[in-house]
Order: sequence, then structure tokens, then C-alpha cells
Amino acid sequence: MQCERITLAGDPAALASELRSLVPATESVGGVVAEIIARVRAGGDDAVRFYTRQFDTGGTQPAAVEIPEPELETAAARLPTEIRDALQQEADHVRRVAEAALGSEQAVGFDGHTVTLREVPVGSAAIYVPGGRAPYPSTVVMGVVTARAAGVERVSVCSPPSSNGDIDPVVLAACQLAGASAVFRMGGAQAIAALAYGTQTVSAVDVIVGPGNLYVQEAKRQVSAQVGIDGFAGPSDLMVLAGADADPAALALDLLAQAEHGAGTLVVGVSPAAELLDAVAEQIEAEEDWGAVARLVQVSDAAQALALAEAFAPEHLELVGEELEELAGSVTRAGCLLVGSASATAFGDYIAGSNHILPTGGTARFASALSPANFRRRFAEVRVGEGASALARAAAPLARAEGFELHARSMEARIRDNGER
Repeated sequence: MQCERITLAGDPAALASELRSLVPATESVGGVVAEIIARVRAGGDDAVRFYTRQFDTGGTQPAAVEIPEPELETAAARLPTEIRDALQQEADHVRRVAEAALGSEQAVGFDGHTVTLREVPVGSAAIYVPGGRAPYPSTVVMGVVTARAAGVERVSVCSPPSSNGDIDPVVLAACQLAGASAVFRMGGAQAIAALAYGTQTVSAVDVIVGPGNLYVQEAKRQVSAQVGIDGFAGPSDLMVLAGADADPAALALDLLAQAEHGAGTLVVGVSPAAELLDAVAEQIEAEEDWGAVARLVQVSDAAQALALAEAFAPEHLELVGEELEELAGSVTRAGCLLVGSASATAFGDYIAGSNHILPTGGTARFASALSPANFRRRFAEVRVGEGASALARAAAPLARAEGFELHARSMEARIRDNGER
């Protein structure tokens, strides 16, 4: 795999922007996606099968859109023990972390009234699991288990079939083990449309989450007024900040592992130590080319490394080496932060318990990893008692200042001469 050496001599934010610009611009697919969505809304299952033949199975008529439960049970029964054990351990870890993130009901009392912040799960959700070059059973677990921990009653999974019309049996087994309510043989924009609006077979859901290609992400954008979404996933990225005491072989493997996602993936190693970067480059250049280029950036010190990471807002950020690890508390912009020489990004991707459905493309500036919050709603419950008169006298002038006379009168109707209610 190729490496590019960079020396940071100027503004870290400028270099971060330059690195982001290295991801190839995506083509505009809005019109195509809009047509697919419209056809699925009108044609339902028939339209889904039409696009499955066109995009996934090479013209072969696909089987039923929904996969029957016996097929899921058979896949789970045939799962090799070591894969089953890994998926179950992943599910346990993800569940425990998700449950720890659940909010609790908070009541705030005032003089004469209370406001309670209530939190409830959405009724239904769907997890989009990509197909393509490889199966992603780990994504099934990340999505389904998190939704279940959030309290979602109906959790569907969809994934595009391969050219023979089937979904990888390990993915099907993961759906069964994770507790999916229904599994659908469909992918692409047509799957997002079916989940957002419903078909004869597919029930519409409240929230759709999960990674996918450009068409999937554009479809999520177009239906986002109809359903909740987690965000727009782009190419994956990893930034590693390493000190001179880091192991170059391990760092190279972490960067190479992320590059397995293919062309468009951004992998960036950052260090003040030129010798370390030389050794990392030697390791990387001896390995298979996945279509990505590793950028190795030499900085002046740990503070400059942190400034670059904060500006870059990586999907994954590793801190390796004593001096760099001490900066963990100063990191504010990362999808997932992995601290220490043993904390490989791959652990977070598979089994540590953190979620691997993460903000990409620098959106970690404002977005978060998938969590129960994506599947829950918060709303206020207001109970006004004896404080009604005081609240009305305070707020009615403000309502009139905004031109809302009836708002003012509505509040004043609660005033009693004795100030009680």
C-alpha cells in the first residue's frame, strides 16, 4: 500500500481540510433516488423486486421480500461455534454499554408547577446492513441490540441479496441471535423507501439507521422528513496520534486494517517522531494495496497533533504512547476514541462494546455514535397548579408583545382573584 509523507508547517485546520478534500467527490444521484422512491411508494413489493433484479441479482427473480423465520433459525443452527460465541459476546458488550447510556426521567419543581422530562422509545426501527464486498453480521448486532436496549418493540433488518438472491447466512444468523423482529431481502434506495413508507410486506418504521452506499445515504436524506435517521455515512476514516514510544508494526496494522474498507478510506498517522513514521511507512508499503493511501504527518509536538485531530474530527481516533494518551481528556471531536497501545480500532469495530455505526466525513464535530438516543424521544410533561396566576401575569405581556393576543387570554383565563388554581 502506498504512503504519503506530510510535514505540518502551518495551520492544523488547513491541513485537516486538505485531508478531507482527498476523498473523491460523489456523483449526484438525487434524481435517480427520487424516481426509485416514487416507484416504490406507488408499486410496493413489485417495485422492490424490480430494483432487486436490476441492481442486485442480475435479472434473476428474487425470492419473497421477507425472509421466513425457519430460514433464520436454520442459519443460526448452522453457525460455527466460534462465530456464534463472538457474536454473542459482541451482543452482550454492546447491550451493557447501551443500557448504561439510557437516560432517566427528570422532574424539575418550581413554585406552583412542575416540568418532567420524559423519555420513551419509538415504536419501530430498521437497521440497514450493507452487502457488496463482504457480509456485515457485526453491524446487525450493533444496530439491533442497541435498538432493543432502547426499548424499541419492532426492529427490522434489511440487506441486499447477492447475485444468487440470498443473504449471507452469517448475517441471517446474527439477525436471529440479536433479536430482529423481521428480516427483508432488499437493499439500496428501494429498501429505504419501503421502510419509510411501507409496502404490502414491509411495515413502515419510525427510525432508519445504518451505513450504506451513496444511493442509500441519499435515500435516507430524501425520506428524513418522514422518518428519523442516524446521519449520512460516507467513507470510513482513522487518525492515529502516536508518540516515539509506540510500536510501529501495530500502528501500521491499525492503518492497514482500516484501509481494508477500500478506496476512499482516509487513514492518517500523526507523530512528532520522524523515525516512528519511517518505520510505519516501511511496514505499510510492504502490504497489499487496498486502493487507499496512508498519509503520515509529522508534527512539532503532541499539542499540534491534538489540534490536527480536533480539526479533522475523525470517525476513529487512536492515542498511542504515554504523552499522547495523557491528552485523552482534551479530545472533544471523535466518533470513537481508543486510548492505549492495546486499544486497536478493530476492537471497537467488533467486540469492545462501543458502537461502530459512527459519524464520518468530519461530522464528529456535531454528531455521535449510534446509541439508544437514536431510538428514543424526549418530551416535557407540564403540570401547573397553584402557580398558574403568577405564570399568567408574567407571560401574558410577552405574548402580546409578539402579537398573540389569544395566547395571552388563554393564560389569563387561569388567573383567580385569590391567586390560586
